[in-house]
Parts: sequence; structure tokens; C-alpha cells
Amino acid sequence: MPRVLNLYEAKSQLSALVEEAAAGHEIVIAKAGVPRARLVPMRRTPRRRAGGSKGRIRIAAGFDAPLPRDILAGFGAKKR
Repeated sequence: MPRVLNLYEAKSQLSALVEEAAAGHEIVIAKAGVPRARLVPMRRTPRRRAGGSKGRIRIAAGFDAPLPRDILAGFGAKKR
């Protein structure tokens, strides 16, 4: 069950509340008894490493070749 604090209390204890949230607890901050915000721990995301898709992606030899004239015409392009 989340801990509920009034906004004034939360302002005076913000550092401690951040540490509590980082430890896995959920804190609800209310204004005049109405919940306004939740303080929750950040999710850890795995770090990406360069080259992780090596060998799984293949780019065709003609990938950057000019488009055929009929396709260019469909885009309204003028021939060069």
C-alpha cells in the first residue's frame, strides 16, 4: 500500500522520499487530500551495446541505387 503525504510534508522531506522510492516503495503526494502525483522507483533498462545486431541485418547491394523512372514519376519527381 502506498504511503500518502500532503504536498507540504513532501516538500520538506523530498530527499528522504526519493531514497524511499529508490528502495522500491511507492509514495503518493496529495494536495488538499486529493492525490496529485506518484513517486515510484525508476525502472532499470539494460544498456545497449554497439554491434548487438551484427549478422542479423543485411542491406541489399543496390540499396542506395537510383529509383526507376516510373516510381520517381509517382512521387512527382522530374527525371534527371
